[in-house]
Amino acid sequence: MSAHPPTLHAGASLTRGMVLLFAFCCGAIVANLYYAQPIIELIAPDVGLSSTMASLIVSLTQIGYALIVTTFVSIASLLGAAFTDQPNVFLLVSLLVGFSSVSVQVLIPLAAHLAPEQTRGRVVGSIMGGLLLGILLARPVASVVADHFGWRAMFMIAAALMAAISIVLALTVPKRQPDHRASYGQLLRSLGTLLRQQPLLRQRALYQAGMFATFSLFWTAAPLELARNHGLSQSEIALFALVGALGAIAAPIAGRLADAGHTRVASLLAMLFASLSFLPAFIHPLYSVIGLAVTGVVLDFCVQMNMVLGQRTIYTLDAKSRSRLNALYMTSIFVGGAFGSSIASAVYEHGGWLWVVIVGSAFPLLVLLSFLSASRKASLATA
Repeated sequence: MSAHPPTLHAGASLTRGMVLLFAFCCGAIVANLYYAQPIIELIAPDVGLSSTMASLIVSLTQIGYALIVTTFVSIASLLGAAFTDQPNVFLLVSLLVGFSSVSVQVLIPLAAHLAPEQTRGRVVGSIMGGLLLGILLARPVASVVADHFGWRAMFMIAAALMAAISIVLALTVPKRQPDHRASYGQLLRSLGTLLRQQPLLRQRALYQAGMFATFSLFWTAAPLELARNHGLSQSEIALFALVGALGAIAAPIAGRLADAGHTRVASLLAMLFASLSFLPAFIHPLYSVIGLAVTGVVLDFCVQMNMVLGQRTIYTLDAKSRSRLNALYMTSIFVGGAFGSSIASAVYEHGGWLWVVIVGSAFPLLVLLSFLSASRKASLATA
């Protein structure tokens, strides 16, 4: 293998092998944000955090990602999480884990740039499928590892995986010369300009922020509910989370729907069913774990479908600004996720699962109403 990555030439395209590599790397990198989610009940007492403060572990990691560093900082911060015993230090390294997991902000726009227009949705959907599978599998993997080897082992394994990925990406990812010659400060200022000039970007970012807030709220609160009121062990919670990973099939489906021109209808259905996904929580207590699992699968499917549809939409806005458009879109998603995670423990501690159901249903319902309002205004404008 060459010691240097290949140079990206005009007209170059992604091979299937490169798509799979991008999908795996994106999934493995973004999984760093979610290893702590199902095991905060183990981490918090060990490092001296209260149950209310425990959800900050997840939300600070997502905030760190939203701030937008390299995999070397990721390795160092993961090792820091594995060995620290101080609550404030653990929260700091949680922030750094997210801050250093932004390689996906490079890989996804690069893949979109390389993919032909007619298959861009499919390529982005496949890579987003890998990313979302990483999010979903992070929880069961972390639960099993924590149950058998302790929660610190999960962060050590993640650090080793990041070291391996650093080497692979350095050797295989094509070099690409940006089309612009702007300074870093000019690029940062241009983000605000893009937000003002692109109403579709603002809309899709808002929709997915709300959807991801519900996603993070559910997956931060569900392990608490399963452990406290249903007596599930960490390994059993891992099986529960693994069932939720079935929702990852939404990503490639969404990409194909977007390529076929069905973005509006698919978005409408994703938001509608997300707002209804918590209804299984009201079934008979004997089957409540099954109801929670149904909620997890449906919610994951809807959130992931809407994410890919939004990403495919914003990539059609301005080819030269795809990296910045992606940064704004993904930042909004993880800000929403950080908010959902940050309130999860407080909502659950004060109102139990009923409050989680109410708050979790409210976010996608508000998103649906906003989507219908924007669609109505667009219809009137073109009438």
